[in-house]
Amino acid sequence: MTQIPDGATAAPLTVLAVDDERPALDELAYLLRAQTDVGEILTAGDATTALRVIKSRLGGTEGAPIDAVFLDINMPGLDGLELAGVLAAFAVRPAIVFVTAHDDRAVDAFDLGAVDYLLKPLREKRLAESVRRIRAARRADVATEPAAPEPDAGPADEVIPVELGGVTTLVHRSDIAWVEAEGDYARLHTATGSHLVRIPISALESRWQSAGFLRVHRSYLVALPLVTGIRSVGTGTVVCLRVGDRAPVTELPVSRRHTRELKDRLVRAPRQNWTTR
Repeated sequence: MTQIPDGATAAPLTVLAVDDERPALDELAYLLRAQTDVGEILTAGDATTALRVIKSRLGGTEGAPIDAVFLDINMPGLDGLELAGVLAAFAVRPAIVFVTAHDDRAVDAFDLGAVDYLLKPLREKRLAESVRRIRAARRADVATEPAAPEPDAGPADEVIPVELGGVTTLVHRSDIAWVEAEGDYARLHTATGSHLVRIPISALESRWQSAGFLRVHRSYLVALPLVTGIRSVGTGTVVCLRVGDRAPVTELPVSRRHTRELKDRLVRAPRQNWTTR
């Protein structure tokens, strides 16, 4: 996002409103038009369409990039939290403000970097405060240039909050050996057990590619540093992983279309200890 120098006149915000319920979407757009800091307002009736709009604006060839997304949470297909998770992987991403009737997802929302969390029915003054926060976030984003990373530094380790029975467990991405798809959910497998989170495996694949995770099957995403080998089984292939020093080797199927990429990725990592048997 672009820095707004102190004292300069900021350009109006380009925003995207997303809600699958048309009356709620119309009301949100109406209230946004009343904000003097808001210029162009785009709308989308689902998260998939919203993602397409955001991507189309990134290069600036189809209009100004989206500065902020006002996003419902509960929507069919890709929901608001899942869309925010996908956007978190973008190098340049809009500010996220959740607009929802549910007050129990705020922790998840702010874990994904949301600027604000608004409850329906919307109040104009509260919406104005969100716009003010977006302005402040845009100024703070590049107020100072980030330090150049060390040449060998990898991506920062992400922490995934997992809630079960009122207890929140913090799971480090570096502890995850593989991810298993379970419908719209994903099960994170670690040395100490597994954890179910409500995010599709495709979103984690997009977010964690740069951290050494590779999709090897429609149901599995694996951490390449924990791969100990690959081997042929009949007409197929399995990938072998070891989670913990004393844990038995886990074998997961590799689909035919992912086999070549898996082998190529392992060959390109000379420090990786792998074998083909």
